[in-house]
Order: sequence, then structure tokens, then C-alpha cells
Amino acid sequence: MFIVDEKDRDYRFGDSGPKYLMRGPRMNFAIVQFQPGQDFQAHYHNVMEENFYILEGEVDIFVDNVKYTLRQGQIIHIEPKEIHYIINNSDAAVKMISTLAPFMDVDKVDVD
Repeated sequence: MFIVDEKDRDYRFGDSGPKYLMRGPRMNFAIVQFQPGQDFQAHYHNVMEENFYILEGEVDIFVDNVKYTLRQGQIIHIEPKEIHYIINNSDAAVKMISTLAPFMDVDKVDVD
């Protein structure tokens, strides 16, 4: 058992990207934030499935080149090997939860 306070962790890119509250041993759990116009490179996972639950704002998530616009209260489930790209095309920050499971230390494959 353990407790983590979000204020004790930082976003990967200063004011954006993932803020991992838990990494392993069985799953990853992160708060993810993107400012207007920010994106995250297209990639896929060989083993892990990923979920994004939108807490605040609106975000475009492309899965295998199909665009999905998600808003507060919606979740998207992404299967292993599905290429996904995230961009905030709105004029406000987006904040979401990301879960990845089962945990793999290295499982992200970047795509051009």
C-alpha cells in the first residue's frame, strides 16, 4: 500500500505531458496535461493497452489515423499495436488520466 500526492510530482515537459503518480509494478497511472497547440508524438505499444479519461477540456486523439474528439467525462481505450497521436487543438488546457497495463518498462514505439 502507498499514497502519492499529485503536487509532489512534475509533468514531464514542465507544464505538459504525463505526470506519473505510479509506474509499475503492474500498471502505470498518470495525470496528463496539454496546453493549447501541444501534442505528443504518434506511437504504439506492443503489449500495454492505454486508456485516457478526460478530466477537463477537449482533445483530439487519432487512433490508426481516425480522429476522435474527446471531452470531459469521456474515456478512450487503445489496444496494443494501435497507433495513437494526441493534440490539443482547443484554446484551453486539457487534463486527463492515463492508465497503461500490463506494466512494461519499455514498450513505446515512436512512429513518424
